[in-house]
Amino acid sequence: MRLIFRLLRTLVLLLLVAIAGLFAWLYAAPPELIRVGSGYAAKIVCSNVFLAGRDPQQVLEVDVQAPGHPLLKLMRVSVDRDEKVVRAGLLGFLGESVAVARGGLGCANVPDGDLARASAAQLPDMPMPSPPPDAAWPEGERVEPATAEVAAVLADDNLAGEGLRAIVVVRDGRIAGERYGEGFSADTPLLGWSMSKTVNAAIIGTLLRDGRMSLEKDRLLPGWEADGRAAITLADLMAMSSGLEFNEDYGDVTDVTRMLYLEPDMAGFAGAKPLAAPVGEVFSYSSGTAVLLSRLWQEALGDAGEALQWPRRALFSPLGMDSAVIEADESGTFVGSSYIYATARDWARLGQFLLQGGVWSGEQILPPGFVSWMREPAPASDGVYGRGQVWLEVPGGNGSRMGVPADTFWLKGHDGQTVAVIPSQRMVVVRMGLTPKKLGYGPELLVSALVAALNPPGGQE
Repeated sequence: MRLIFRLLRTLVLLLLVAIAGLFAWLYAAPPELIRVGSGYAAKIVCSNVFLAGRDPQQVLEVDVQAPGHPLLKLMRVSVDRDEKVVRAGLLGFLGESVAVARGGLGCANVPDGDLARASAAQLPDMPMPSPPPDAAWPEGERVEPATAEVAAVLADDNLAGEGLRAIVVVRDGRIAGERYGEGFSADTPLLGWSMSKTVNAAIIGTLLRDGRMSLEKDRLLPGWEADGRAAITLADLMAMSSGLEFNEDYGDVTDVTRMLYLEPDMAGFAGAKPLAAPVGEVFSYSSGTAVLLSRLWQEALGDAGEALQWPRRALFSPLGMDSAVIEADESGTFVGSSYIYATARDWARLGQFLLQGGVWSGEQILPPGFVSWMREPAPASDGVYGRGQVWLEVPGGNGSRMGVPADTFWLKGHDGQTVAVIPSQRMVVVRMGLTPKKLGYGPELLVSALVAALNPPGGQE
């Protein structure tokens, strides 16, 4: 009996030593998957706390843990509101990642721990006038009640989709109806994810208008001059046809997750990628490409301070998008692939701006014909993607339009973010939510139902 007891005690001690060794290893050299998970948790909580004003624990549980990788369920976060720093780690301390909020630039991951560098980028105080509440949208925030037909569509949970956060319907430049999910409102900034790419393209349009950039320019980066990457033009990057290697798969450690959560200089990471295909001949959707575009338009402005203010000055302020924030990485490059927060009404303003061909309040903000060029099929995309960072096919990707007008073009983002722009119907439909792809939801039935509701049989347009 005594021998058995000694053996059990020895086994318990060995097990404890093994567990301690495992934790020591995870603490000293955490696998990249843990660091990606903690980086994601820190970033999402940081932005939603300091930009959207949400509760950190709710964001962790609902936005990070519920829909994501099982590893995320073990993530814990701490929020320092005074320093505007969020820390996250497996069980709270393993593979810790840090994100910091900066004035006017949102939150940034700090994968190398250099908080001083990350915090140094601050947007000078540049208040944007808020649209007056008593003026009709889009000049103000006053919205008329929806018709019974539109209200019925908006009330349909199947059409709205699981995880709904906002729907805004615009017809003839006025909001025809809207709906918000529980805990969200017209004042809540919402993450557009890859809808940011289209905003990035519009920002480039403002520089093309001023002659500061050229779509045909090649030899874009110093490191590309000595190889085949020298032939890549700005137009190739816009059309997602650069030929650069980039793995856009989510859910594991790939190029896109490594770039977003492990790299302090995202554009440097993406720009170091080699060619994987002939330039201009293969369509390859890439967030790395979009971040490179951000770097290029910031460099085209020459002055770093002017570059930080440009999105507000050239686009957001003229459109009255006072809620819009485009976040920058630790190096100060805007993450034009993924990180723009704005209210659903402000996303609708952007859609209306594109519907109007880049004109707002009589001012031609984008070059004449630029939005039409954005909508031209990218030659290598087989008709699904435009030259200017817009989708031409229904986001579900199954080739079926399901009643959606043929001229519709789309802004599309991760987990169910879409803006449908429908020129033939003079309509914009914004749908925001937390709706992972595995749920099988697509916005096309919602859009087609809203088109029908605004065009009743025997009615007048």
